[in-house]
Amino acid sequence: MALWTKSRRASAFGALALSTVFALSACGSSGDSTTASTGASASAAGGAQLVNPGKLTTCTNVPYEPFQFKDESGKVVGFDVDIVDLAAKKLGVTQEIVDIDFAVIKSGAAMAAKKCDVAAAGMTITEERKANIDFSVPYFDATQALLAKKGTGAKSLDDVKSMNLKLGAQASTTGLDYVKKNGFDPTEYADSPKELLALQAGQADVIVQDLPVVLTWLKKPEIAEKFELIASLDTGEQYGVGLKKGADPVLLKTINETIEAAKADGTYEQIFVKWFGKKPGELG
Repeated sequence: MALWTKSRRASAFGALALSTVFALSACGSSGDSTTASTGASASAAGGAQLVNPGKLTTCTNVPYEPFQFKDESGKVVGFDVDIVDLAAKKLGVTQEIVDIDFAVIKSGAAMAAKKCDVAAAGMTITEERKANIDFSVPYFDATQALLAKKGTGAKSLDDVKSMNLKLGAQASTTGLDYVKKNGFDPTEYADSPKELLALQAGQADVIVQDLPVVLTWLKKPEIAEKFELIASLDTGEQYGVGLKKGADPVLLKTINETIEAAKADGTYEQIFVKWFGKKPGELG
């Protein structure tokens, strides 16, 4: 939703996005990236305009396993990383990853400030987000899920409400939007690890999160022993690679063609199985 939407409030973000553009323009990037923006675009193979010479710079929000997270060596890996790597290869450059707050990504501020060329963060394509950024063609069909402490007896979102269970959600996500539209006022957590920690600490009885993320958590014995997937919520979401509003047409075309070619020649399925252990359409 993939486990990569990502998904990941809006009236308040308008002012935040604008102020963040200036803030980001004044300071260097954070996270794993060691490449500072030069402020001038550089051309890649095929004429795509890039923020940094020889690199396709990607904004993401770590961790969001299995879409993007750090492996044992500290390298950022995941489904989204592999998808963008295909586009970087087509451009004849390497991918550089910038770990940054998700709200800054979805507002468009990060790309407007030339901190990155694209954003791949398990990010659901929505009309609200399309007002701030451009999207590639969809590369992942996502849905939401409910993870609960074992023994609650809940089997649905309606049960969560009727049983007055404490619901948690990740801030700035479509999962949060979905439960709010269904009459809930969940406790919000800054990122998925904090959301899971709240569930483990008993601060929440149930949390809503992208299905692939939940399934990845449940592969860990310490999670599977105490928690269970109680329901999948078919929200009809799709993830897209984000680009600056009014994106460079060459870059957008390259990313779209890369995604479509990967789906046609079997590369996409190989990457999908690598990270999810199942073929597209078999999750959930």
